[in-house]
Amino acid sequence: MKERLVTAQKALENHGIRTRIVATAAEAKQLILEEIQPGQKVGVGGSRTIDSLGVVPELEAKGCKIYWHWLAETPDQVMELRRGQLTSDVFLASSNAVTEDGRLVNIDGVGNRVAAMVFGPPKVILVCGQNKLVPDLEAALDRIHNVAAPENARRLNTGTPCGVTGRCNDCDSPGRMCAVTVIIERCPSKTDLEVILVKENLGY
Repeated sequence: MKERLVTAQKALENHGIRTRIVATAAEAKQLILEEIQPGQKVGVGGSRTIDSLGVVPELEAKGCKIYWHWLAETPDQVMELRRGQLTSDVFLASSNAVTEDGRLVNIDGVGNRVAAMVFGPPKVILVCGQNKLVPDLEAALDRIHNVAAPENARRLNTGTPCGVTGRCNDCDSPGRMCAVTVIIERCPSKTDLEVILVKENLGY
């Protein structure tokens, strides 16, 4: 796995995406805290990985304004916070899959997370556990459809077939999460995109 992570790191960096490898989630959290300055606006995409780091309370303690729709109390607040993510100073999220040839592959239902990854926030930090690493694009899409999406469907109780079967059914359900696919092949020209690869399994 270490060799595969290094291969992915080199490929991502060749594509203009600054990439670091750390041993633990705690180290990833520390890097985030070092990079984000007091008072900055911080957007957080829907991410079990970022949630598991426990970094948000510490950013709040630094005086950062947090735009994270998981903290919303009403549907109107959910949309307000999602829009706020697009104008934040720093956006934190994970990637559904990272290919060894240096591509970041993501699928969204609403699209706020993938939108903020590629344009809006000047700084984007993606924290990705080693379980997100796959050989190529085909494997990335398979992982998202048949691992990440079903797990999220169960967590969110979307009522989609994949939450029951554990496999993609290419459904037309109202709660379908696979609506927007974004493949980052090179660093977006107006975004400082950084990836932190962690030698632990994190998120879905």
